Amino acid sequence: MTVIAPRAVETAQRMPEPQSSGIRRRRRSPGASPWWALVFLGPTALGIAVFYLWPTVRTLIISFTKSGPFGGSEWVGIENYTRLFQDPELVGALRNTAIYTIIALIGIPLAVGIAALLNTAGLKGRSAYRTLYFIPVVTMPAAIALVWRMIYNGDYGVLNAALGAVGIEGRSWLTDPNTSLIAIAVVGIWAGLGTNIVIFLAGLQGIPDTIMEAADLDGAGPVRKFFSITIPLLSPSIFFVSVISVIGALQVFDLIYMMLGRSNPAMPNTRTVVYLFYEAGFLDNDRGYAAAVAFLLLVIILILTIVQFRLQKKWVHYE
Repeated sequence: MTVIAPRAVETAQRMPEPQSSGIRRRRRSPGASPWWALVFLGPTALGIAVFYLWPTVRTLIISFTKSGPFGGSEWVGIENYTRLFQDPELVGALRNTAIYTIIALIGIPLAVGIAALLNTAGLKGRSAYRTLYFIPVVTMPAAIALVWRMIYNGDYGVLNAALGAVGIEGRSWLTDPNTSLIAIAVVGIWAGLGTNIVIFLAGLQGIPDTIMEAADLDGAGPVRKFFSITIPLLSPSIFFVSVISVIGALQVFDLIYMMLGRSNPAMPNTRTVVYLFYEAGFLDNDRGYAAAVAFLLLVIILILTIVQFRLQKKWVHYE
């Protein structure tokens, strides 16, 4: 039996370990494989491609064709776009859509003011107010249109009754060409107010209390704090709401369709771009022309959204 001397053992322990080549190999974990990214992104990418990208491409292709009365289509090139830009109804539809969008944007400062009031410390019944403002958001558009048609009715409407009580003569709000678009825009503002208030409330609650306390120490009043602190810090939320409000207003259709009628004398002053698309595609069965209208609206929305993103660098504060 071999006995190792203690001194030899100590010498062996003190000997330096052999140096490695300097290349340390890492084990690839199963989660590092790029296939896992495809597994999780695949369903979403497939949904976007099927329900967004392909319909857009398909609409563009149809806009260069002309549909026959018994099905089928014929390639006509830019004929639909030539007809579109020569159509006098397009100018009116663009004008009405622009007016509706401008009026709809009035709901943004209104929502900011209401959200600021609901965010007041010590306010009782805050949850009840939030629920009341959000009810129109979850209400069916058909129900909203039916109720507001009764309110705007020129014979027995609640609005005319209230105006008559104070000595103001009412009118037929939905059949008067001068008031029909404004009346519908008011309904649109009311219906979307709840969503905007919730978004602004979330933004207001994200403002640090220390900033407001510092402003109080500097002697700033409520109005000065609102315009110098609250609005700048709330600008990202205002920008987001402005983008979705413009996109939604440019696509308005349901309120006009349900509150008015095709034979309404105010229709020329209320017809929007989407309603023009509906008439061409579903009433006249001119799918190629309707696709051209839809693609024109897509280009308009894209341009306005790009402009908004360009301009937001000048007034939106992210710090």
